[in-house]
Amino acid sequence: MEPQIILAGTLRRDYLLPPAGHPLLDVPGGDLLYAAAGAAVWTRDSGPGIGLLGRVGEDYPREWLASFQKRGFDADGIRIVPGHLDLRAFRAYLDPTTVQRNNPVAHFARLGLPYPKSLLGYQPPSDRTQPRGPAPDAPHPADIPDAYREALAVHLCPLDHLSAGRLVTAFRQAGVKAVTLDPSAALMAPSMLDEVRNLLHGLTAFLPAEEELRALFWGRSDNLWEMAEALAAFGCEFIVIKRGGRGQMLYDAAAKKRWEVPAYAARLADPTGAGDSFCGGFLAGFSQTYDPLRAVLHGSVSASLTVEGSGAFHALDSLPGLAQARRESLAGIVRQV
Repeated sequence: MEPQIILAGTLRRDYLLPPAGHPLLDVPGGDLLYAAAGAAVWTRDSGPGIGLLGRVGEDYPREWLASFQKRGFDADGIRIVPGHLDLRAFRAYLDPTTVQRNNPVAHFARLGLPYPKSLLGYQPPSDRTQPRGPAPDAPHPADIPDAYREALAVHLCPLDHLSAGRLVTAFRQAGVKAVTLDPSAALMAPSMLDEVRNLLHGLTAFLPAEEELRALFWGRSDNLWEMAEALAAFGCEFIVIKRGGRGQMLYDAAAKKRWEVPAYAARLADPTGAGDSFCGGFLAGFSQTYDPLRAVLHGSVSASLTVEGSGAFHALDSLPGLAQARRESLAGIVRQV
């Protein structure tokens, strides 16, 4: 069966020093995989297939690509480009909510761990700098398999605004019914408001983090609902504000309704990828129900399962029925405001 849910984003080779537990060194990661796992929480038993759209270099482990297929994901959309792509990503947690991405040598020394040779020469990317052209590790419209253009729903993980814009246009032109977008931190700068306006026109849902939204409207507004209404006026159906441990805020532009959804009280072990997992769960929920509030509940549960352990696919190790039980528990405490 051709995949009906498509996730587009970046893949990484993760070096993770989590708040608790063993280090994860050179393991598959990246926004794309966390979002895929968040969606698969709701589709793994029965439901539409999930396609992955991304780019890797020739040095990316082929066995990792094979493992994605074994987990049930369609990897036909992962293009192997000639040469080397530096996909390394380092994170060190000082506590469950404080992460650092710089100076990996110092963090390995702090923990008394040998420094991985494969991390030599690592330079962290800047989250606040837009590349002048499409990022080399971002998928291009030409990378989209024909089958993916017939999908029911597509989510774009954080990408540079040029790549995001081209992919949004490509999927809209293909007639995909639902397209959602999680913005990059670099896009959410006050000077980028016109670019945001262009991206949002015709989107199904826009899913920024609270701190990103406040950065975009710096000096303009400090009211999150006002910000959500302003974004919806650009032509987006639903605005979902991710607030970490404080849950989510949902604004439905057509119905003029607002909801607050608390975060599920999960045991926080490792917050890596929680926002991406939420977005994947949201897309899966929306493709099944076309109800934005139910979709937020799906996303919230996916995030809760992700933060209870480390690794991109941790959420998929949950007990059968657990996700559904958490969703129904959350549904009883949603608040319309």
